[in-house]
Parts: sequence; C-alpha cells; structure tokens
Amino acid sequence: MRTLFAFLILVFVVAAVAAAVTFSQLPDVGLLKTHYPVVHVLPPAKNAHGRETQRFDVRLSQGRPGAWVDLGEVSRSALAAIIMSEDGNFYTHDGYDMDEIKRAFKQDVRSGRFKRGASTITQQVAKNVYLSNEKSVWRKLLELAIALRLEEALSKGRILEVYVNIAEWGPGIFGIGAASRYYFGKDPGSLNTKEGAFLAMLLPSPIRYSQSYRDGRLTRYAAVTIRRLMEKLIIVGRLTPQEFEEEWKSPMAFEKAPPATADEPGADDEFDERMEDLDATDAQIPPLEDPMPVAAEAPAPPPPQPSEPARPVSTHRDSARH
Repeated sequence: MRTLFAFLILVFVVAAVAAAVTFSQLPDVGLLKTHYPVVHVLPPAKNAHGRETQRFDVRLSQGRPGAWVDLGEVSRSALAAIIMSEDGNFYTHDGYDMDEIKRAFKQDVRSGRFKRGASTITQQVAKNVYLSNEKSVWRKLLELAIALRLEEALSKGRILEVYVNIAEWGPGIFGIGAASRYYFGKDPGSLNTKEGAFLAMLLPSPIRYSQSYRDGRLTRYAAVTIRRLMEKLIIVGRLTPQEFEEEWKSPMAFEKAPPATADEPGADDEFDERMEDLDATDAQIPPLEDPMPVAAEAPAPPPPQPSEPARPVSTHRDSARH
C-alpha cells in the first residue's frame, strides 16, 4: 500500500513539474491584438496509415491580410447562427463551458468512446492558432490553458473575429470571406440566416459535410441540422417565423434539387449518430446575446518597419487535419 501511495505521489509531482514547465512556455497570445493569424496550406503528406492528409501552418503577420474580414463586415444573422451552433454561451463564459463539458462527458460515457466535443469558440481559436489536431488529454489541457489566456488578453469581439477568419469551411477554404464567395458567390456581409446556418453545419467536419455543395442538394443531415438551428434562432428571438419561412423555402445558390429525404438510400450514412449531438442540447437552448455587442478590437498601428522585412511568426509546426 505504501509503495502504491509513493508511486502516486511521484506521478503527481512529475505531472505537476511537467505542467509548470509547459505552461510557463505558453505562447504570448497578446500578439493577437496586433497580429493576424494566416493559414498556409501545405502539400498533403501520408500519415501512419498510408492515407494522404492535408497539412497547414498558421503564421502571425503584422500586416492585415487582404482576405481578412473585420467582424463588422459579417452579417449578424450569419454570426448568430454560427455562435448558436458552436458556442451558445460564448459571451458569458470565461473560455470554457462547464455545462457543455458535463453533457459531453455523459454522452462519451454512454457511447464508450470520444464522440462529442465540448470546445468553446475560444478553445477552438487556441487549437487552430497554436496547437495540432491531436486527440489527447494533454493537448486538451494545453488548449484550455491557452483559452484562459486568450480570454484575459483579448475582447470577445477579437476572439470571434479571429475564429471566423481561420476556421476551415471546406477543402482548402479558410476564413468566412472565402467560404461566402465559394458557396454563395457573395460577401459575408450579405449572408442570410439560412446561409449562415449552412456554414455552421459544415464546421464539425467541413470536407465531409460539404457533400451537399458537391451534390447540389442538401443531404438529409444537412437539411435537418440547418432547420433545427434556424428554429432555435426563432426561440431566442434572432429570427422571426416569417423570415424563417421565406428563407427556408428559398434555395441557396448551389441547390439544384430539393433536400434528400429519409427514405432515399445513402442520403446521409451518419444521420442517426450526428442527430444525437443536436438532441443533446435541444432541451437547453442557451440565451443568445448580440453577436456583436462591442466592436472587435482595432489592432494597434504596426511599429516602424526595420531595414529588412520581418519574418512572420510561426505559431506551431505543420499539422494535419483528419
């Protein structure tokens, strides 16, 4: 018994030292006040299973990228749909959502595997800018630690602005500006609620769920997800029933046929599994605040340029999206 106790104490001490060393080396997230994260897509590489995976690298730039979209240039309807889908308590939490963590834990225990994520928008910014997509407890701890620092250093508006500009919305499509033009042929300021809900539907797995765009019709899962999300926005007062009916009946730019139905073979093989994620929060729709209660932080003017061009800051090593 003493040996086991001593071993547990040793493990705790080693873990504490490792955590202290690692956390002391966390990135300077304050740079995001004045720098812009830019996603660079790299040539694909084969993983351990011999399958090609897309690699990317995120670097911080002092200059505002031409593709960058200010938060005020995104329609509030689209932002409301994205926030409701990804993190309904975004404006009230401090970087993590304990209620969502509890729901995710219960669902994972029932399924016997890691099935439901619980990352807030802030945690997703931490992961996308500074970490890889590795699924491990240690990476989640680092993600949480960085998220807490982000909440201290940046305004909610700036965090949301970074998120929509570096999120992946399809194969090689990063940022809501590129996504809006790719899927709908318009700027993000012109997106309606249905289009915003479509983009929100893509976020858990953008390459897989963009099948709707490739088919020219919504899959069964996409149609139900978008409709449920719009209905939730009615409940919280972000969409009127009349607006819902008008937008729902109007096909989006890429739709060439009605949505797939439940009795069509292959409409969506993952439908039943993915619906569980929606059902888990249907009974607890969080209040949704104004998507832009305050303007996003205006980055400070860049410092005088040195005689030689400054090299971009690389936030992490090349990562692979799976």
